[in-house]
Order: sequence, then structure tokens, then C-alpha cells
Amino acid sequence: MVAASAAALAIAQAGPGITGIGAVRAAAFPRLAGRGDRSHVALTFDDGPDPASTPEFLRLLADRGVLATFFMLGSMVARAPGLAAEVAAAGHEVGVHGWAHRYLPARGPAATRSDLTMATELIADVTGVQPRLFRPPYGVLSGLALSTARDLGLTPLLWGAWGREWARGATGESVLQCLLGDLDGGVTVLLHDSSRTAPAAAWRAALAAVPPLLDECDRRGLRVGPVRDHGTRLGRPNDVG
Repeated sequence: MVAASAAALAIAQAGPGITGIGAVRAAAFPRLAGRGDRSHVALTFDDGPDPASTPEFLRLLADRGVLATFFMLGSMVARAPGLAAEVAAAGHEVGVHGWAHRYLPARGPAATRSDLTMATELIADVTGVQPRLFRPPYGVLSGLALSTARDLGLTPLLWGAWGREWARGATGESVLQCLLGDLDGGVTVLLHDSSRTAPAAAWRAALAAVPPLLDECDRRGLRVGPVRDHGTRLGRPNDVG
């Protein structure tokens, strides 16, 4: 009986992690994958704010007249609160990426709740905006993360296209080609505005891919913006169906 209960708890904790598999997410959990308005592409960035790189993204986006969603790490916000506030003041949407970039299925109840709560509260305090979106580190959810997100009023959101700029040797062209493989109307795009958890040059590859990505979206007649402008298919907090 004890073994069965332990197994059930383990499944409840780790089970949501299956949505980290892109094909599963796209087929069975379109809202979690960030499917939105077919005329719109949601542009999102993870792992900042980073004084070494985020300002470069802000300048580029301002030059192009594009807003995006930045999923922030609480630990990075603590180091650069002024930059986090600048992101929000520029009109960009802010979301929660946790406090530390840790694999959530391996974390217990107290650690999970502390991680998400601390990050959410600090981001809200520094930016003056209450975050409504949560993206787990590595794109892997857990049962505890889902329940905590629900309690904090956060909607989990992953992505449908990514640049893989964290791969060693990535270039602007390789990042662009990865994105184009899944680029279509209604997709949520993932890039990183920091190399906090990647090789040092990763953010430069991501930055180099943004202008041609925006050009391609223009060519296809697709609007680009933050998740808040992406339509109504994201559902309610904790609704990943």
C-alpha cells in the first residue's frame, strides 16, 4: 500500500514532464504550446535580465517597433532590478521563469513553492506588473510546479518553435533555420536574451537571428508581439489541455 501510494505521488510529480516533448505538446496540449491567433507570432525570451546582453535585445526590438514577452529568473532580477524595470517600462510583457534555473521534477514541495513564489513576488515588486505567465526551466513541468503556479495565478506556457542557440557552435543562421522549421501563424517562439545557462556566445546567436526572423514574419504577413496579444487560446491558470 505504501509502495503504491509512493508510486502514485511520483507519477503525479513527474507526469506533467511529458509535455516537455515537443511533439506530444503540439499534438495534445496546444494551449501549453502557446498556440494563438493564426495571424500572430508570440516572441518570447528566457533567462534574463542580463546586463551583458538584454540591453542589446531591447535596443533591437525598439528599433523594429516590436514588443515581446521576457520570462525572467528571480536570481537575475535580484542582480539587475533596474534592468528588469526597464524591460517592463519599455512595454514588454514579463513572465516568471523561476528563481533558479533548476529542474523542477527533482525538487520537493518546499523548494518548488519557495522558488516560484520568491520569483513572482520579486518580479512584481521590481517591475510594478503582476506576472501572469510561467515557463519552467528546461520546459519541464512537475505536479508541484503546476499546483504552485495555480495558487500564484500563473498560466504555464511553453513554446512551439525554438532556436537552440544554446547548442555549442550555434550561429545566427543556425538559430534562424531552427526557428523557420516550425514557424507558422499562431506559434510561440522561444529564444534567450542571456547566456546564463548556455555557452557565452549563445545570446549573440539569438540576437543575430531576430532581424531575419522578423523579416520573414513580415514577408508572410504575420504580426509579431508578446503573448498577451497572441489570442485567447491559452486558457486559465493551470489549464494545459
